[in-house]
Amino acid sequence: MNGLDCEVLIAGGGPVGLSLAIELGHRGVSCVVVERNERVGQSPRAKTTNVRTREHLRRWGIADALRAASPVPPDYPPNIVFATRMNGPALTRFENAFNGRRVKCELYSEEAQWVPQYTLEEVLRAHAVSLPGVRVMFTTELAAFTQDEGGVRAELRDLPTGAVTPVRARYLVGADGARSFVREAIGAKLEGDGPALKNISIIFRSMDLMRRQVHGDALMYWLVNPEVPGVVGPMDQHGLCYFMATKLPGDIDPASLDPADLVRRGTGIADLEMEVLRIDPWVARSLVADFYTSGRVFLAGDACHLHPPFGGFGMNMGIGDAVDLGWKIAATLQGWGGPGLLASYQPERRPVHERTIREANMNYAATGGQLVLDGIEAQGPAGDAARLKAGEMLQASKYREFHSLGLVLGLRYAGSPVLMEDAGEPPVEDTTVYTPSAYPGCLAPHAWLADGSSLYDHFGAGFTLLATNGGAAEAEAFAQEAVPVPLKVLAPSDDRLHALYEARFALIRPDQHVAWRGDVLPDDPRALVELVAGFH
Repeated sequence: MNGLDCEVLIAGGGPVGLSLAIELGHRGVSCVVVERNERVGQSPRAKTTNVRTREHLRRWGIADALRAASPVPPDYPPNIVFATRMNGPALTRFENAFNGRRVKCELYSEEAQWVPQYTLEEVLRAHAVSLPGVRVMFTTELAAFTQDEGGVRAELRDLPTGAVTPVRARYLVGADGARSFVREAIGAKLEGDGPALKNISIIFRSMDLMRRQVHGDALMYWLVNPEVPGVVGPMDQHGLCYFMATKLPGDIDPASLDPADLVRRGTGIADLEMEVLRIDPWVARSLVADFYTSGRVFLAGDACHLHPPFGGFGMNMGIGDAVDLGWKIAATLQGWGGPGLLASYQPERRPVHERTIREANMNYAATGGQLVLDGIEAQGPAGDAARLKAGEMLQASKYREFHSLGLVLGLRYAGSPVLMEDAGEPPVEDTTVYTPSAYPGCLAPHAWLADGSSLYDHFGAGFTLLATNGGAAEAEAFAQEAVPVPLKVLAPSDDRLHALYEARFALIRPDQHVAWRGDVLPDDPRALVELVAGFH
């Protein structure tokens, strides 16, 4: 093997590719990440790192590093304001959006964080390259690949010089975005009925904007007016801001628009002092790949699912792909994952993608001109009545966009071939309300323990057998026979856990999802672990 050969080759060095590299690196799997650009991203794109992604960062030991790196202070009010303009009447507001308030909540171990995607990417990159066996190569593209039963042979092209280097890997993952080369190479197609709708994001600097707005501190200001409806907000404390004009008319070329004029008209501050730094036209699509896997090649993130960025789901969902795929690849390479484990990737993740895309589409349906009522900027009683009605409509239509913990933490891998479902009732799906459940396939219910630590902090890197009400000796005896998987026994002294898990025992997967639960341990430990590890 030469210096570039590895166990996993990852195409794409965005948040999904870097997260996969971290998941693999923590598990002792060598990987090479190739990224066409010369550095991590420069566009803010995603700005919400949700509670579930932050929990992954906690597991990797970098949650505090992201908090410290953010140009938006972690205690900045996580509020969303709706108003006609930045200097116009308010319509309504949502507080503690995305569960971003820095308070200790029993439901999760980490609050969400508002941080530009490029900041998150730099934190991920720095941690990835610190791990043994992880290499990140910028200005490098995956030029070609073939695969056979033993692995993947690929060619990497150095873009500045054109030099091509061969590399061998056991697996290839395409985390290379919406225009994925890997997806096209394996013949997968993006499918969906939603229209392609034009939008434009503008990054600008203005110390003037936040001084002259009249609505108090917020992460997002939705500007609901008939002239230029959009969303604006801060990206640091030094005047860096974003503005997104939503749902431009289909016959308008975004490149033909004056970005400063858009911002001034949308915010209502005609003489706003500003410097335009970047213009990013983009198209909202709702698409899912028809398949995610071909032999030893897998797709993750935008390479296999796209949806409008309303609700903060896209990047976070892609990082969830990386975690699911990462531990399964590691288990397979290390011999404690059977052939059915990697085969479960698409059956588990695709329904999650489809459900989330439906939610994002609902959120996107209530943007731009759809929120503007006749007379919303009028003076007098007629305008007051229009604004009152608009506020009521916004509360009804947008609440679930900013309070979606039921979707973020309530996902369940229903019908997965590597889970043992029980006779209990699975939880009812709800977007806003999260009710913890230990039904197999659900995220393990969280709890803060008496010493101030999170229950999640004590889960093992492999499987964890949680004894919630005594039974430690039984669990230890089970673990001795539960080969071939790595299994940690955890028996906290906490009377709440039995009621929370509704069982004496729960088998927790490496991704913190419940694989099995019961009041009595199975007579054949090996049969259970072989099922959940994909051996049959």
